Amino acid sequence: MQRASRLTRELSLLATEPPPGITCWQNGQLDDLRAQILGGVDTPYEKGIFNLEIIVPEKYPFEPPKIRFLTPIYHPNIDSAGRICLDVLKLPPKGAWRPSLNISTLLTSIQLLMAEPNPDDPLMADIVQYKYNKQLFLLNAREWTEKYAGQ
Repeated sequence: MQRASRLTRELSLLATEPPPGITCWQNGQLDDLRAQILGGVDTPYEKGIFNLEIIVPEKYPFEPPKIRFLTPIYHPNIDSAGRICLDVLKLPPKGAWRPSLNISTLLTSIQLLMAEPNPDDPLMADIVQYKYNKQLFLLNAREWTEKYAGQ
């Protein structure tokens, strides 16, 4: 019951006061959500629209939602299945999830990760260009954005 009322409250807030560049909605059931993140200005993802899937577990907010990209994205911290390497998406001790966090905060954190990749904790080891050849990384990321996330 706590989960349902909290999710309803969070979705209502996301609908009335969404973070800039982020939208989120229910996809049928209350625990199956979808979100869109607009690529940030001055990033290789600019003008891209990225779709995400959010699965809310039974134990939410004591467990973090499972979030993954449905739109392919060229990023060192996001793998080819759309899984995201981000500490707030994992439970302690390895992660930083806390019940005080919410879906809006998570989506904003993912948006920040898109703008500022963490090359020291890559999920896609082959995208090391971010660290060693940033121009090539930016070129590839822009190409993927145009190909998969273009409007």
